[in-house]
Amino acid sequence: MASPGGCEHYVRSCLLKAPCCGKLYVCRLCHDAEENHQMDRFRVSEVQCSACQTVQQAQQTCQQCQVQFGEYYCNICHLFDKDKKQYHCQPCGICRIGPREKYFHCDKCNLCLAQDLRGNHKCVENVSRQNCPVCMEDIHTSRIGAHVLPCGHLLHKTCFDSMVRTGAYRCPLCMHSAWNMEDYWDQIDVEITQTPMPTEYQGSTVKIVCNDCQAHCVVPFHVLGTKCSRCGSYNTAQEGGLIQRQQHQSDQDTENEAEADTELE
Repeated sequence: MASPGGCEHYVRSCLLKAPCCGKLYVCRLCHDAEENHQMDRFRVSEVQCSACQTVQQAQQTCQQCQVQFGEYYCNICHLFDKDKKQYHCQPCGICRIGPREKYFHCDKCNLCLAQDLRGNHKCVENVSRQNCPVCMEDIHTSRIGAHVLPCGHLLHKTCFDSMVRTGAYRCPLCMHSAWNMEDYWDQIDVEITQTPMPTEYQGSTVKIVCNDCQAHCVVPFHVLGTKCSRCGSYNTAQEGGLIQRQQHQSDQDTENEAEADTELE
């Protein structure tokens, strides 16, 4: 439950006294994994020094043996850890990994984002208050941080990496492509060119909806993928079954009947 160096989540030299149950844990994540309730880190008022075991008011340095509990300390979040250029964002209400000057707070997303996303991201209102759509845990649980998808939704960086490794390329919430897929779409173009459909399916079309631009269109059907006629994405979904193949057959029957009538004359 405790170790002088901290835990798998944080490097610190103290234990937090949980305000809910009075038990000592290295961090709230360790507490939540063991107990059937969650610790409110903002209500933590006491800590125990891991060196001399003195229980005292939450602060950065032990009042008894002068051991530093953490290179970084926030007296709002009661976060002790090694220095990662952290800063407390007042609008977010939590500590972020910095440095501060490389990030800005988007009021609509209610989230700190990298400066290069200022004016260059899709806002999703209060997106940081949603759980990670992959693991369904608090988006702020992971110390590695969150990954912002092009659609504006968030997921843990570790969950995003895992998703990529499994070959998934769409946002679990809205199905928008999770990164620029143009090179992959070009590859599908080549494969479709090299793989003609059987005669009975040639000329068949299908109604689709594009998950990337939300266009509804009718496009040529191919088993390798259906391409959005507006944005060129293959991240599409069919709306109904094949069309035109039946019409092609009907036209063929009409032609056959016309030929038979000609022979009778």
